[in-house]
Amino acid sequence: MKESYWGYWLILLGILVVVILLLVQSYTTTNTQDYYLIKETTEAAMNDAIDYGYYKNYEELRINKEVFMESFIKRFAEDASLSKEYTISFYDIYEAPPKVSVKVTSASKTFSIRGDASSIDSVNKLSSILQINMTENK
Repeated sequence: MKESYWGYWLILLGILVVVILLLVQSYTTTNTQDYYLIKETTEAAMNDAIDYGYYKNYEELRINKEVFMESFIKRFAEDASLSKEYTISFYDIYEAPPKVSVKVTSASKTFSIRGDASSIDSVNKLSSILQINMTENK
């Protein structure tokens, strides 16, 4: 009988450890994944927004601001986590030379431990400058 109680406590302790690990893992890996998602989405959206007609006429690299914002939001929404709420802010979008600054704030759903409601918020800021060799892309 005494050994069965130890088995119950061991199972309960294992469940508690797994729950704590899942909470910590969802915060740390998601923040890292969000950063790389923002980085790759920004790069792809900047490549989508290149104005090739402007380059053909003036031989200067330029992006279209509206196309960049539309492409970024569309690509980010396809790959973002559904368990978080995101706020996307665009700063310093320069068309020529192409430079963008993006800030994404993510708020996880609230969880409560012993009556204390908590949520984990993270902010990722990224500035990117587009530099490509147009002679290779022709």
